[in-house]
Amino acid sequence: MNRYFKLMDDRRARDRWHLGAPLDEQGQELDPWQFDEGRSLELGCVPHFPLEVPGHPLDFCWAAFSILVVSERFVRLLERLHVHEVQAIPARVDAHPEPYFILNPLRVIRCIDDARCEEVRYFKPEDGQPEKVGQYRVVAGMRIDPTKVGDAHLFRPWGWTVALIVSEDLKQALEREGITGTRFLEV
Repeated sequence: MNRYFKLMDDRRARDRWHLGAPLDEQGQELDPWQFDEGRSLELGCVPHFPLEVPGHPLDFCWAAFSILVVSERFVRLLERLHVHEVQAIPARVDAHPEPYFILNPLRVIRCIDDARCEEVRYFKPEDGQPEKVGQYRVVAGMRIDPTKVGDAHLFRPWGWTVALIVSEDLKQALEREGITGTRFLEV
């Protein structure tokens, strides 16, 4: 059976950069939540990310609001592996002329295995957010049901789209390529 991993930003390096929220050409903040909805986007601009903390650039990192920012090396690797379930939106990082991209995963799969997670809680009417009733409020120690994933190599789990999940094959390719900034946790 295939194994899957949560792909996270490895924040342990002290000399690495940290990016702020994406801005349009007028310096206005873009809606950060649009990047975890699993739909193709047309931004109408090339967003740029300010450096909150200068440091070594990374091939993969979370900017403010956990927006996925990746290098051209990362995008080219996905292309070579024929991973098509993602949109690479051109972006800039202040003081870094090389191309960067917002990684916008296009697949959202209902695959969280509630019984195997450490803890799951759902929004209830008394939480005061009627639009979220029945959705996940907490997912700790996430586990997924791999039988529900199909052929996906990169996706977000339905109901907990703050997580980015990759297949073991993609994880190994990222490691072989030496993609910086990644950390993996089996789900």
